[in-house]
Amino acid sequence: MKSLFSGLLLALLAGHATAAADGPILIKFSHVVADDTPKGQGALLFKKLVEERLGEQVRVEVYPNSSLYGDGDELQALLNNEVQLLAPSLSKFSQYTPKLQVFDLPFLFDDLDAVNRFQKRAKGRQLLSSMEKSDITGLAYWHNGMKQLSATQPLQKPSAAAGLAFRIQSSPVLESQFQNLGAKAVKLPFADTLQALRSGTVQGTENSWSNLYSQQYAPVQPYMVESNHGVLDYMLVTNSTFWYSLSHSVRIELDAIIDEVTYTVNRAAEAQNREARERLAASGQVTLVSLSAQEREAWRQAMQPVWQQFEGEIGSDIIHAAKQVNRRSN
Repeated sequence: MKSLFSGLLLALLAGHATAAADGPILIKFSHVVADDTPKGQGALLFKKLVEERLGEQVRVEVYPNSSLYGDGDELQALLNNEVQLLAPSLSKFSQYTPKLQVFDLPFLFDDLDAVNRFQKRAKGRQLLSSMEKSDITGLAYWHNGMKQLSATQPLQKPSAAAGLAFRIQSSPVLESQFQNLGAKAVKLPFADTLQALRSGTVQGTENSWSNLYSQQYAPVQPYMVESNHGVLDYMLVTNSTFWYSLSHSVRIELDAIIDEVTYTVNRAAEAQNREARERLAASGQVTLVSLSAQEREAWRQAMQPVWQQFEGEIGSDIIHAAKQVNRRSN
């Protein structure tokens, strides 16, 4: 009976891998942002390279701007194998592993260079496989950039956030981040954020320069703080059962394509964030607020209780590894 079950399981998994005999394997890539963002461009580049190199074996369909699934239901769609590739922000994975919450800890990383160093080292690479028990396999980290605070008033000091409502992704760390400041954290899908800002349901948010610009938040967020307080990164993920059912040769080629795309996405993210910041500054619609070294340290100290609250869940070894990649001693 055991051998019969094993044989049936292998046959089921092989069905995906041999699908090319009846036609190309279909990979649906769903995401929630615009085509002209780093993630959006990465998805299109992935499609292009796969068609060039594996066109007879693999076909890719890209669905941007929540046109197939929104950020509230895309992960369940992945688990159902209704989509095969997603690149959700790292905050979305807390229900599958608490370890990835390290990227949400405010003011943990000095800058994007520190994030890069962490993701390339052992602890960062191990986190890619931290959700395989839930049938989710991480393939790469994609940057969008460091997060900036925006609001209807300047946030020069931590106390200035008290009493305001901020849109957040569904993340216990981000919820604690704003509650620790005496602010209200409101969980909303990315696609609903602009309307919530327009209506006054929330008065602030946090995002990368490229998203702040591309989502046209400027008219309703007159103050944007160059806080670089957190990491808005994505993890390119796939359904584990689907991925390991592919033939070895196809996976190897897809891995190589993903490496190329990741390099391009991360370079593009840095360039687009610089450009978006410059355009926002020149728009005349927002005031960019800079933090002095002392002001930034005040924010950092105000967030220490959040680090302490989640150390047990994330793991002191992971937080320690993250601190070690910074240029300064923590």
